[in-house]
Amino acid sequence: MRNLILSLLILIFSDTAFAQIDDLSTAFGARTAVQQMSLSPDGTKIAFVASTKGQASRLQTIDLAAGNKVTNILAASGKPERLGGCGWVSHTRLACLIYGTLYDGIAPNYFTRIVAVNADGTGLKMLSNRQSDRALYRALAGGGILDYLPGKDGKVLMARPYVPEGKIGSLITKTEEGLGVDEIDSTTLQSKRVVKPVRDAILFISDGKGEVRIMGLADLRADYLSGVTKYRFRPKGSTDWQYLSDYDSVANTGFQPMVIDETDNSVLGFEKLDGRIAVYRVKLDGTGQKTLVFSHDKVDSDSIVTIGRSNRPIGVGYVLNERMVQYFDPELEALRGRLAKAMPGLALSIIDASEDEQKLLIWATSDINAGQYFLLDRSTKQLRPLLAARPELQQVQLAKVRPVEVLASDGTKVPAYLTLPVGRESRNLPAIVMPHGGPSARDEWGFDWLPQFFAARGYAVLQPNYRGSSGYGDEWYQKNGFQSWATAIGDVTDSGRWLVSQGIADPKRLAIFGWSYGGYAALQSGAVAPDLFKAIIAVAPVTDLNLLRKDSAGYLNYRVVAEFIGSGPHVKEGSPAQRASQIKAPVMIVHGTMDVNVDVGHARLMVDRLQDAGRAPDYWEVPDLDHSLEDSAVRRDLLRKSDAFLQKAFVP
Repeated sequence: MRNLILSLLILIFSDTAFAQIDDLSTAFGARTAVQQMSLSPDGTKIAFVASTKGQASRLQTIDLAAGNKVTNILAASGKPERLGGCGWVSHTRLACLIYGTLYDGIAPNYFTRIVAVNADGTGLKMLSNRQSDRALYRALAGGGILDYLPGKDGKVLMARPYVPEGKIGSLITKTEEGLGVDEIDSTTLQSKRVVKPVRDAILFISDGKGEVRIMGLADLRADYLSGVTKYRFRPKGSTDWQYLSDYDSVANTGFQPMVIDETDNSVLGFEKLDGRIAVYRVKLDGTGQKTLVFSHDKVDSDSIVTIGRSNRPIGVGYVLNERMVQYFDPELEALRGRLAKAMPGLALSIIDASEDEQKLLIWATSDINAGQYFLLDRSTKQLRPLLAARPELQQVQLAKVRPVEVLASDGTKVPAYLTLPVGRESRNLPAIVMPHGGPSARDEWGFDWLPQFFAARGYAVLQPNYRGSSGYGDEWYQKNGFQSWATAIGDVTDSGRWLVSQGIADPKRLAIFGWSYGGYAALQSGAVAPDLFKAIIAVAPVTDLNLLRKDSAGYLNYRVVAEFIGSGPHVKEGSPAQRASQIKAPVMIVHGTMDVNVDVGHARLMVDRLQDAGRAPDYWEVPDLDHSLEDSAVRRDLLRKSDAFLQKAFVP
């Protein structure tokens, strides 16, 4: 097995400049080597998506029953098509997500398609609907697989968008429109209609056995999405849709169904309890009986954990300091305990299983372990190591991540994570406050390439889960990080002051680095506390709330975005581009031109405003990349430029 791992790493990284492996920016900036991994139904083959040059990637398989034979299956150039996750539709065939970004002359947009391919690289077929030149508009989304249909090898249940067609001077038209569900033979492409297209449908949920039980309908008001999804269900064996629930994504109220438990004829989903998200079970027999499955008195439940091709629900995920799972299945709970003893200090997750669940793919990681895949055979109790997620870092000593509490100026204790450089006294260090993106997100304990790089360069890094973060319930979330920006940014600036008060940070070498909303927080912190941070780095930042609202004009989600941002004085006061003259510290801004999440116009506006204020920033506009800058060379350069910028800013 050791030879297998070595040969695979050589195969994956044949494009990598090994001569620079000692360069920390190259090692930490490298994309995750293995983006995703899956196990065949019979447990004899493993498929994984490996990163290559630029945004390119390739699908490879390991045949465990044929001497660990490795086969190249599929490649995506990254220009623009990229390869997402792949799942097994039979013992010998896979279905994969292809995605990318296209510019339509106005703004960049994501597209997706689903393809199927044999495990030997033959038989490539597209499962998404093909559009003719008579289509009345273009469907960027290619649908998605709902069900791998155990017992019907090679067939899948797929939600696919339908676009009406017409042609001047022709009587031939197609009027079907909306999202429908088809059973598709992935080899012959023969299909059978399961649910006819519904114009306002945005999702379907199947029971893992081939029966579609739940439909989500968009609620349109004055041609814009309201943020409400109207869920309907079908009793087992019926074709009649009945009311289930209404879920409001803006207010985060109502029951949101997620996973069907076929054995219990029920659906598991999320709903608030005492201001925090809990997991409930609702019967799908027409009674509407609802029972509480799991809740936590400190944090939200954030995931329903499933296993295998049938998507069997096995537990609830949540995060205290570390990610936790409350298992329903006592055998899996006992297995977790045994694995924890065998691999102490690692956070373990079951990411896939053979059809009989006797072979499991395990993901293991920690703050000082960038992650490794394992194959567990429950029948033989053999645990075999597979591939490392970041082999470039296996010889690099990573820094421990410690949960701490920051005392905010109003006395509130703000949870945060502190990463200190290895082997150095934690006193008077150069330091970075690193607020997370979102803002409806949170940081959690574990490996993170950005703070680990800066810790390796000698910086202390603090990641606060400021008020406005999700995961802690309504009281902590408040009105979100934009409408409640003053509180959120106050927690961020208080985090910098805390580092100084604890003697950890040298006040003359204190910086702030943020990505997305984190970039917004970095710039806004520089405006409201101009003497605190001595350097500001903002990657893909929101810089103007009114511009953010305008960016969604003409899109269906305009109303949702507008409600999220709100109206009133905070729109101007909470926009760093409107307060550029108040920023004293040197600023570095990085933004990709194909960013779908935050338009590059935000960076350009901020640059103009800073220049008008006589404080021209260091600006790097990255062509053809989106919000995540998913390119090893670009991320390497980002780390190098950031480190050099900080070193220069800290010179007295």
